[in-house]
Amino acid sequence: MNEKNKITDLRSAIKLLASIPGQLIETNEPVDPHAELSGVYRYIGAGGTVMRPTKIGPAMIFNNVKGHKNARVIIGLLASRERVGLMLDSKPEKLGFLLNEAVKKPIAPVIIPQTEAVCQEVVHYADDPNFDIRKLVPAPTNTEEDAGPYITMGMCYASDPESGESDITIHRLCLQSKDEISMYFVPGARHLEVFREKAEKLNKPLPISISIGVDPAIEIASCFEPPTTPLGFNELSIAGAIRGIPVKLTNCLTINEKAIANAEYVIEGNLLPNVRVREDQNTNTGKAMPEFPGYTGPACSELPVIKVKAVTHRINPIMQTCIGPSEEHVSMAGIPTEASILQMIEKAMPGRLLNVYAHPSGGGKYMAILQFKKSKPSDEGRQRQAALLAFSAFSELKHVILVDEDVDPFDSNDVMWALNTRYQGDIDTVFIPGVRCHPLDPSQNPYYNPLLKDKGISCKVIFDCTVPYNLKDKFQRAKFKDVDPSRFAPELFKNIE
Repeated sequence: MNEKNKITDLRSAIKLLASIPGQLIETNEPVDPHAELSGVYRYIGAGGTVMRPTKIGPAMIFNNVKGHKNARVIIGLLASRERVGLMLDSKPEKLGFLLNEAVKKPIAPVIIPQTEAVCQEVVHYADDPNFDIRKLVPAPTNTEEDAGPYITMGMCYASDPESGESDITIHRLCLQSKDEISMYFVPGARHLEVFREKAEKLNKPLPISISIGVDPAIEIASCFEPPTTPLGFNELSIAGAIRGIPVKLTNCLTINEKAIANAEYVIEGNLLPNVRVREDQNTNTGKAMPEFPGYTGPACSELPVIKVKAVTHRINPIMQTCIGPSEEHVSMAGIPTEASILQMIEKAMPGRLLNVYAHPSGGGKYMAILQFKKSKPSDEGRQRQAALLAFSAFSELKHVILVDEDVDPFDSNDVMWALNTRYQGDIDTVFIPGVRCHPLDPSQNPYYNPLLKDKGISCKVIFDCTVPYNLKDKFQRAKFKDVDPSRFAPELFKNIE
């Protein structure tokens, strides 16, 4: 059994990381889940678009969370591409290829009996007068301005009320009361929104489960979007393909839906038809929580509501959370983005796209660096066609930087070198105005640019930093002698291939 198949749930992922120096730390110091926990991890390993100072560092477990005696919180599990590679048994630079192959060979989930589902070891029903989800689930707030405690790593699972087809996605979930959760949908971007709208037209509630603390392969797979995974494609089958075994589901106790059987927590409830709540009704800050572009998202005036029916969990559960703009979001959103781009461009022009990197500065969504190889004169111009295909593969992409095969797309300094020595703004920039992108970028708003017709519309841009094919001989990098550096510094190169 290889390393990736040793991981079946959150606890086995933690066990693997604990065996690798520098990947996981724990603390018994008491921590307040309100702003303090995220404030600590900002310095330890948040990275991403988080306000500086921050850095990429180990995942962290808090063993002493104020107000929650028998629960621990882990943060930053996916906040390092290297760590994701360890948990998926892949080289970091090949993760996009791994997911691309998994999409091609899906393995459907299976249902196991409730008696075998560890997620239901402990059960709390909402009709108990002492029930309060805010006391049961140690959901942190990222900042002191947040609208409330947020579940940021909840795997939301629901089914189409017409076809019965199921899907899983991650949403912004704010604990609003003892048994109510608000749910944010990016307009037109998630399959669960389609399910909810269908149920609402029938004036029926939509059963939904929220699984927290699962196999990281599930968390990565759940972030695929159309057109790579169209309506009716259950992303759990991608996680199954990554592991080579089906994801295990079990029937919920209070609703007609399923949940991830080995999750640390499961919240069961119904999305209520025609019921809305103001996101910041408990704080009146006007703000929601920090989002992936690095800014705090505005609180929504009307959001759909989940009425909670039950909370189940494992004995001594581990709550999983993340900081909205952290490197963790880059991993979850960016690696599926890379796979989607690889898939579409490889179909159109095989062998020319060598790699893709969804850069952290774009939160894994806004910027992609494409490493493209021109092998003959007729390849000139195809690099820009590849960029257009990338925009089609992932609609929320805003900027594409094209580089040659001798530039490392994962090294920002190397990419900036290409921008400075292989790019002229007036001839190597392609503007594509008026295209739908993502509403959480504050510059994609008519108040920033009056020419924009709506929030979430943007000017997409291609930065072509590739050398024209007929000039390749004039852009040769300085060549150094190939040597074996491990002879001279073995402590630095003991794992060199």
